[in-house]
Amino acid sequence: MHIAVIGLGYVGLPLAKLFLDKGHIVTGIDLDEDKIRLLSNRQSYLVDLTDQDIEQMFTTNRFDAHSTYEAVGQANVVILCVPTPLNRHSEPNLNFVRNAMQSALPHLKKGQLIVLESTTYPGTTEEELLPMLESAGYTVGKDISLAYSPERIDPGQKQVPLEQIPKVVSGVTTTCAECARKVYESVFEHVVVVSSPKAAEMTKVLENCQRYVNISLMNELVMLCDKMGIDLWEVISAAKTKPYGFTPYYPGPGIGGHCIPIDPMFLLWKAKKFNVDLQFIRIASEINNRMPSFVVHKVAQSLTSIGLSLGESRIFVVGLTYKKDVNDLRESPALAVMNKLLASTAEVNFYDPYIPEVSLGESSLKRTALTEENLERHDCTLILTDHSSVPYKLIAEHAPLVIDTRHAMRHLKDIGNIVFL
Repeated sequence: MHIAVIGLGYVGLPLAKLFLDKGHIVTGIDLDEDKIRLLSNRQSYLVDLTDQDIEQMFTTNRFDAHSTYEAVGQANVVILCVPTPLNRHSEPNLNFVRNAMQSALPHLKKGQLIVLESTTYPGTTEEELLPMLESAGYTVGKDISLAYSPERIDPGQKQVPLEQIPKVVSGVTTTCAECARKVYESVFEHVVVVSSPKAAEMTKVLENCQRYVNISLMNELVMLCDKMGIDLWEVISAAKTKPYGFTPYYPGPGIGGHCIPIDPMFLLWKAKKFNVDLQFIRIASEINNRMPSFVVHKVAQSLTSIGLSLGESRIFVVGLTYKKDVNDLRESPALAVMNKLLASTAEVNFYDPYIPEVSLGESSLKRTALTEENLERHDCTLILTDHSSVPYKLIAEHAPLVIDTRHAMRHLKDIGNIVFL
């Protein structure tokens, strides 16, 4: 089977590799010339794939990558894995999906299966892609198949291989769903067929809404516990000993990334079309947006306790990416925290093993080495992302003050001057 994967980001490229590993022919398509150049040079731009992985993909002689769409016509299956961000009004921006489909249309042929994997609001497949195919003269379910299967990749997660993550699939018609099932069963160990694209789209949004609301609840409680003198991490640790009925979620500086803070906004927007106010999600968003300010308040409060003011202090931020062990800055709360610190006139530097340089408004900061000397010359070290490779013992031993928003240094609390969120 020949698979064309449109969009070679954190979803598309690992998916392309999986199809390749299972014996299929794969063509990757991405408009980003830099990605195509790196792939051609056998270089990876994702933390989940090594240069050796890319080399092995090409060594099969069943993989190629292009920045044009002509190869779509050679494929049996066309899978769209393009971004679905929000616009500045926190509304869905489907331009990448529309443009990808529009570019693919002239090269499509009868008998193909088109699958959207991008996370989006319920209704997208049938309201956006179906009319485009029909306008091009295709009868969906007869001439061509259209399906939706939400991506479930968790970048940086190494415990569960991609093929072992159950794959939810759906089709615009039962014929479409059956086509999608057969394709994905050739690479995934367990395929779950649902009744409609809307149900599949809602499945992914539900997964992330649940996580978003629960983490936001912990963030709200950590602000209360801070005032009450209660260690919420200790409370969660005790609560999770209950063998049923409790699932642990943890507070942090805010919720970031390409999915969890974005997907609930899709649903919030769609619900308004039905005159439904999703209060839980709206309130969770408000709480999440308050967390960077709370972190800065915690830093200022801790500095004051040792006789320093925030505006005249030197702050060393450790970790900028939205989660540990990835190189992705999208929606990272660390950036919001840094902007607020810079606005306070504090001197701010950062270390992140995955980020050599970052632009913040008119400021551009280069990574500062994590050394004894640099730790000692800063008044406060602020941990915003708990990367596994960070030498936390070094921080505990040499930083005058540590604010740990991720509980990364809980095992070192007896060594240094550490304040936990």
